[in-house]
Amino acid sequence: MKAVILCSGGLDSATCLAWAISQGYACYALSFNYGQRHQSELIAASRITDLLGVMEHKTLQVDLAQLGGSALTDLTIAVPEQESVGIPITYVPARNTIFLSLALAYGEVIDADAIVLGVNAVDYSGYPDCRPEYIAAFQRLANLATQQGVEGHGMRIETPLLYLSKAEIIQLGVSLGVDYRMTVSCYQADANGRACGVCDSCRLRKQGFMQAGIDDATEYYHQ
Repeated sequence: MKAVILCSGGLDSATCLAWAISQGYACYALSFNYGQRHQSELIAASRITDLLGVMEHKTLQVDLAQLGGSALTDLTIAVPEQESVGIPITYVPARNTIFLSLALAYGEVIDADAIVLGVNAVDYSGYPDCRPEYIAAFQRLANLATQQGVEGHGMRIETPLLYLSKAEIIQLGVSLGVDYRMTVSCYQADANGRACGVCDSCRLRKQGFMQAGIDDATEYYHQ
């Protein structure tokens, strides 16, 4: 079996890659240089894919900074350092739809059986493209819009973390041998990949390690 793994360099996508390997998939990792604030997460993605082992790792250039509209792609918009309410300004408009569409295209090229991504509907930050309804809708689209789908062997959209808490994700990853020190989840990590410790992503990460009862070895430049 072959799977395209969306690999951001963060905690969730590293766990997804380890999970896919444990399920027997030959993994093809896909990362995106989309105009995000920092490149350290792409460096982390390369480290993780090298360590865990993939058949191929591609990084595609998709410059969403040209569109802006998010604190992750527009340096004039500050990353919130207090817990956000509703859909936060760190939401990147249509990002998962763009990334999944490109993963679908890549999957057709390599004749993949599945696309694996780390969306989560429990400890998520209010993003509309992390909901189960969205994944179900994209699965229908994938079945309709591809040669594989029309011929009856369409790709499955696998979301192994969808209903897990952050603590459960971390526990799963640890059981699969993931070294989370290699991951970068922070919305405003520095050039060395150190996390801010105060953004929504850092808050969820800290909380997850605490609730999992596992030491958080993440290097933060704020505590």
